[in-house]
Amino acid sequence: MTKLILDQKALNQLFFEAHTCNAWQDKPVPDDLLHQLYDVFRLAPTSMNCSPARIVFVKSVEAKQKLNPALMEGNRAKTMNAPVTAIIAYDTKFFEHLPKLFPPIPDAREMFERDASLADMTAFRNGSLQGAYLILAARALGLDCGPMSGFNNEMVDQQFFSGTHVKSNFLCNLGYGDAKGFHPRNRKLTFDEACSIV
Repeated sequence: MTKLILDQKALNQLFFEAHTCNAWQDKPVPDDLLHQLYDVFRLAPTSMNCSPARIVFVKSVEAKQKLNPALMEGNRAKTMNAPVTAIIAYDTKFFEHLPKLFPPIPDAREMFERDASLADMTAFRNGSLQGAYLILAARALGLDCGPMSGFNNEMVDQQFFSGTHVKSNFLCNLGYGDAKGFHPRNRKLTFDEACSIV
């Protein structure tokens, strides 16, 4: 099947004109858009369809106050002002869902149950991959993104994932950006600095 190449306008929205957002318009993000966001990025590939990402969309004042103490000072104001902060996390017991998600290999669940290091590596790698898909899907749906680390993972896990097998990976503020908060784009490595063709 022939694939269409995205036009420059679409590429600009996803990459060339997209910025990490640090300031936000006072414009809410509706819950149905967050549902749509998940329905888009969940379709992107993960190994063995393992889908370990677990997302908490922090919107309420109460939830923001739970998140606030875990943030580094430099991330606090922009996160408290963002309409939504997505906690991108991963389920270390993702394999419990493999009988449903990946029936072609009936013993896939047992393979990960036997090897905790393989399970942890798979969960973290694919959960990170799904976090990247979330960013691109959010931009495609007209949202701006402010992905970041700079927080206390253990504190976030205690506040939001206590009693579960879920661990936080990174945060991503979501909303409609205020261009006054954009910084000039930093330099990126060139092809020759980062790539080779062999």
